[in-house]
Amino acid sequence: AGNLSSIAGVTDSDRYSFERIDICDLGNIQRIFEQHCPDLVMHLAAESHVDRSIDGPGEFIQTNVVGTSVLLNAAKDYWSSLPAHRQGNFRFHHISTDEVYGDLGTSKQLFTESTPYSPSSPYSASKASSDHLVRAWHRTYGLPIVISNCSNNYGPYQFPEKLIPLTIINALNGERIPIYGKGDQIRDWLYVEDHARALVDVALKGFPGETYNIGGCTEKTNIQVVTEICRTLDSLAIKRPKGINNFEELIEFVDDRPGHDLRYAIDASKIEQALGWRPAETFSSGIKKTVLWYLENKKWWQDILDGSYQHTRIGLGRAS
Repeated sequence: AGNLSSIAGVTDSDRYSFERIDICDLGNIQRIFEQHCPDLVMHLAAESHVDRSIDGPGEFIQTNVVGTSVLLNAAKDYWSSLPAHRQGNFRFHHISTDEVYGDLGTSKQLFTESTPYSPSSPYSASKASSDHLVRAWHRTYGLPIVISNCSNNYGPYQFPEKLIPLTIINALNGERIPIYGKGDQIRDWLYVEDHARALVDVALKGFPGETYNIGGCTEKTNIQVVTEICRTLDSLAIKRPKGINNFEELIEFVDDRPGHDLRYAIDASKIEQALGWRPAETFSSGIKKTVLWYLENKKWWQDILDGSYQHTRIGLGRAS
């Protein structure tokens, strides 16, 4: 899902460098630590689409579990070599998901940082495994880590396989909008810019060894999400495909996927109280911004749909 055109706006900055390598390539990972001498590592590299993890779990285990162990080992060796004052300032920030906690079902409970892990899919199991590895490296080796578990993200630049961009793009193309089962699965939706602010707060202000749940405080069923997107498109007077009166007519219910969790919901009180973070966007304001971005950036997602984005060379020459 990586798309170099998404970072085209920063490639000329002297604060930016790009390396295209496999997270499981220990030699190159070690070289990057030695070459760039970081004080902070934010580990976001992961396979993340549940449907694909069901079809091919091996790639998720390789990237999310083995890749995390490789990165942790390189970080630990690098951190151990630093002088004491730099060791104290170093942080390894592991970015994870609320899916590691499993299914809340019909309960009214929320995920807290102490909720027991109970992953349902190969994807969430691989992320749970990586979380455990990060904590083990902290306990065993003293590596100063922080972990954040976030709810469902949405916003600009999201890969089209995810629910919200898929809905927008299918609607604009006049294609059916698939909804699993009855569309009654509940997720807590978090606008991507809110998440980015939270990640910076956790990385710079989080206490070593701690976990912080990041949520949008916005629970919506999948059918509510899709319906709001369709109505937003209607309100913007977007030209409708021939033969329909409104975009909701494109919604189509399909067979549910195996092991589909019913409800996720985050209790974000810890990060709010400890670090002063809270989401700035409501779901309505975030969805409108998201829809407008996909309308204004059709080439970005069209290049993904036709596969040409995989050949983008932007930024490859910046590494030094």
